[in-house]
Amino acid sequence: MKKIFSIVFLGLPLLSTAQTGQPWIHDPSTLAECNGKYYTFGTGGGGLISDDGWSWHDGAERPGGGAAPDVIKTGDRYLVIYGATGGGLGGGHNGRILTMWNKTLNPSSPDFRYTEPVEVASSDGLEDNDAIDPGVLLDPTDGRMWVSYGTYFGNIRLIELDPKTGCRIKGNKAIDIAIDCEATDLIYREGYYYLLGTHGTCCDGVNSTYNIVCGRSRQVTGPYIDNVGRSMMEGGGKMVAGAEPRRVGAGHFGRTVIDDGVEVASFHYEADFDRGGLPVLAIRPLLWKNGWPSVGHPFQEGTYSILSCRREYALELAVDFVRIEQKNRMGWHNIDPEKPLEIIPDLTLDEVRATWPAGEIGVRTGDNMYRPHQLWTIKAMPETGGYLSNPYFKITVAGTDRVLCATADMEVTSTPVFTGADSQLWRIEQLTDGSFRIMPKAIPGKEGLNKKYVLYSIGDSTPTLAPYDFGTDNSKWKFF
Repeated sequence: MKKIFSIVFLGLPLLSTAQTGQPWIHDPSTLAECNGKYYTFGTGGGGLISDDGWSWHDGAERPGGGAAPDVIKTGDRYLVIYGATGGGLGGGHNGRILTMWNKTLNPSSPDFRYTEPVEVASSDGLEDNDAIDPGVLLDPTDGRMWVSYGTYFGNIRLIELDPKTGCRIKGNKAIDIAIDCEATDLIYREGYYYLLGTHGTCCDGVNSTYNIVCGRSRQVTGPYIDNVGRSMMEGGGKMVAGAEPRRVGAGHFGRTVIDDGVEVASFHYEADFDRGGLPVLAIRPLLWKNGWPSVGHPFQEGTYSILSCRREYALELAVDFVRIEQKNRMGWHNIDPEKPLEIIPDLTLDEVRATWPAGEIGVRTGDNMYRPHQLWTIKAMPETGGYLSNPYFKITVAGTDRVLCATADMEVTSTPVFTGADSQLWRIEQLTDGSFRIMPKAIPGKEGLNKKYVLYSIGDSTPTLAPYDFGTDNSKWKFF
């Protein structure tokens, strides 16, 4: 029997799965969805497109060149904002921030047409600011639009735009809100504004030290304070994302809310060691603990017990329990200290599988004993597509071809062989509280991809398929 590890490796390195396709990008914008596709823009113009959020390719279009754009949808239009020069590029630190609109991000659409860019901020190369690296926030509490911008060359500044025109509010004066970072982004969550800044050195390939830090404030204008009380105007910032094995230089944060309790962070790694040291797009689970964000890891292949958060019972085949023989079970009070203790081996698959039926076997939950009928091997199936942060997975009883499967009557079962059917593929997403939701890619008899129903503990011993609800542990699972 394989040793079982928790999916949360505290302090230990993880091998992370990379986005597939050609995810080369530097300084990516926050992800934007348009007509079922995902877009992100980067420095130099252009950007990436994905049909599913997992495999990315070149093709996004953005005029104007420049650096470090951001994008946001407001109403039925998309606002794109970017820095022209600045950052030591071209005109040194003489920077300009520009905005422009488009009805669509799809270059093939007849409605694809950018408006003329409008300048909303600038720097003269001498002042304590460099007008580059903008990040935009549409405040969900009052509909106001804010932009943070700047680099290590001076202060990070905050300005307000008109959300209807994308122009600077008349008479608006910039506010200094941070130092010692660049490539900032603003987000709002549960009464706090968060300023995410990129700290460290960029543009040095595998030697880049970029990392993402944050502070928070009850007011969008600050002050932004980190987890130990340091102001970001004094160089403070709590770590959100750093290097991972074989990838370094995490920078240019963006947040995407997929569902209630399901969020991802997008950013780049300055260098991927396995892809020639090129900068690549990264999409990771975004976790929240005690009001602070941190970037998680993609789900990893392996063999696990799958435990319901309802009662931490294990997902298992509905088969008879096979006992392990043990001598002197009650002999603890009569131990001979000179006699070696018996090592009791784990129950093996070969010892129990002969008792299982040959065809379809039902699935239930029960007391977790790490027995063969409770161990599942989870393998990535990138050739079948994916979603934001992961490919689809197949889930089989460890050591067998028996696969977990969704049924047309909204239940789960196991079938003897993996056929590649969408009902045998699973979407596994880490939630903001660290638990996971498990969703079939498709349900027989229901049209299209499943985006609603999850593996659900309707009772202590009864898993089923039901609508996802972040508010109940019935929707949540752990892997050990």
